[in-house]
Amino acid sequence: MTEIIEKSGAENITWDLSDLYPSPDSEKLSGDRKKLVDTADAFASKYRGTIEGCTDTHLHQALKDYEVIIDLIYKLGSYAHLIWSTNTEDSKLGKLLQEMSELSSEISQKLVFFELEWLAVTDDDAEKLIKSEKLASFRHHLKSSRKFKPHILKEEQEQLLSAKSVTGSRAWVRFFDETLASARFELDGESLTEQEVLSKLHEPDRELRKRAANSLTEGFKSLSRTLTFIFNTLLADKFTNDKFRDYKSWISARNLSNEIKDEAVDALVEAVTGRYELVQRYYKLKTRLLGFEKMYDYDRYAPLLDTQSVITWDKAREIVEEAYTRFHPEMGEITVTFFEKNWIDAAIRPGKQGGAYSASTAASVHPYVFMNYDGKVRDVQTLAHELGHGVHQYLSRRQGPLQASTPLTTAETASVFGEMLVFQDLLSRLSDPKEKLALVLGKIDDTIATVFRQISMNRFENAIHTKRREEGELTTEEFSELWMQTQIELYGDSVELTDNYHIWWSYIPHFLHTPGYVYAYAFGELLVLALYEKYLAEPEGFPERYLNLLKAGGSDTPENLLMKMQVDINSPNFWDNGLSAIEKLILLAEELASQI
Repeated sequence: MTEIIEKSGAENITWDLSDLYPSPDSEKLSGDRKKLVDTADAFASKYRGTIEGCTDTHLHQALKDYEVIIDLIYKLGSYAHLIWSTNTEDSKLGKLLQEMSELSSEISQKLVFFELEWLAVTDDDAEKLIKSEKLASFRHHLKSSRKFKPHILKEEQEQLLSAKSVTGSRAWVRFFDETLASARFELDGESLTEQEVLSKLHEPDRELRKRAANSLTEGFKSLSRTLTFIFNTLLADKFTNDKFRDYKSWISARNLSNEIKDEAVDALVEAVTGRYELVQRYYKLKTRLLGFEKMYDYDRYAPLLDTQSVITWDKAREIVEEAYTRFHPEMGEITVTFFEKNWIDAAIRPGKQGGAYSASTAASVHPYVFMNYDGKVRDVQTLAHELGHGVHQYLSRRQGPLQASTPLTTAETASVFGEMLVFQDLLSRLSDPKEKLALVLGKIDDTIATVFRQISMNRFENAIHTKRREEGELTTEEFSELWMQTQIELYGDSVELTDNYHIWWSYIPHFLHTPGYVYAYAFGELLVLALYEKYLAEPEGFPERYLNLLKAGGSDTPENLLMKMQVDINSPNFWDNGLSAIEKLILLAEELASQI
């Protein structure tokens, strides 16, 4: 698709964070820190004891004032995290991150009364306020927040939990991130970062993939004592919090936050695990296409073609911008802005965190995209994915700090839809069946990782949380045993999992950053597959409805918002429709394979 070159052109693509703050030691930042404390104190003095029995006008003004504080917290915290994530080895940036974490906890303690007073309002009075036209712009926040009423503690207890989280869960998560970001893995005489070695698993050279997998395994083993302790500590921390808050299971708090019933998540898990044969069918096809007698875990992301062209950063930008613009001009315009105003950090460099994300930051500013661009086709898809998040976050800012963000269940909608747009665009550019097949295999690889592997990781999470709560601290070997059980169920006899693979649970950040998160990826992927089928069947008016969905942010429940797209997430056929779309992709791969 492109000329083979040595560099991707993303080596100098770094973001400009000045829309947040000019520098860590700027007067603007220090001024905002003081302003935040003063504003929170003033808010507490003005509104404490005034919410029960208040008028809609009073509550509306309180919420507007509250949003000013929340926006400033997000702005300060986002800046500290963003600048630290690009250089986790800089102790000054780590210090700033910790200071912002402590400041956030301090403000949370000052403001917790506001939430508690709202929850103390009687159901009848609360219902009248929620229905008030004066409070229409806050309606969903007011309604959804009351679902947590059975799990909220007294003010002093809430303050204590907030204060202890700074030296508890937040500290351990940061330690995990810094440990892996600073780790170096020996490969072919070079000392490389985790991200650099992980990228080798997508290379056509099988021996290189094997050496890369061995390198990562040795590195993870050397850190296993530390990582096992971090996992155990955070599992125990969550168990303690769940007990205090009276959640019936380890996943209940996440489901409530995601605005989805436990039964719906169970149905998702059951539907996906019930179709594991699709994964095994696909990998058996891929094994034959690659000419292997047996596929090993380090072969799963092997490309079909022996040579992979490096896709330059400029070319990737062109592909994503064109695909987004073709779907809807406004999406294209927003995407262009990310590039032109340097809202993206894509360069791979020492000390930078691995992975990719889009940070919504503050509603008064704009999102920033973080990734590690290496010039592969999958990197173009990652760019499309994160810019999908970025467009979503950019459009939903109009809902304000309290309703801009969506639950995790729908947070992946725009990102996965963006990937699909770019995939279809790339596919349309190709005429050679073998090149088409290579692209389709890459898409199926990603889809399996997003749906089936994430659900298998949900099963691992379920196992480790359950065992930690019932039997106490787990050994490294116990973590590894549970990991392998869930992975063998997924791959069956289609992939030979080596002994090395036992330790590969230990580097996955989602288990620690956001416990219970991973099923949201499967939810988002299957949702988008269903949406995309609707788009193909009835394209008229779909892009406009889709943009309205993104603009709505978290202003209503996922169920209500998606009903406007003619999607019923409570339908028994919902998950099956998405899984059938994955089967169609596998059928396409089989058809293309027969042509070559």
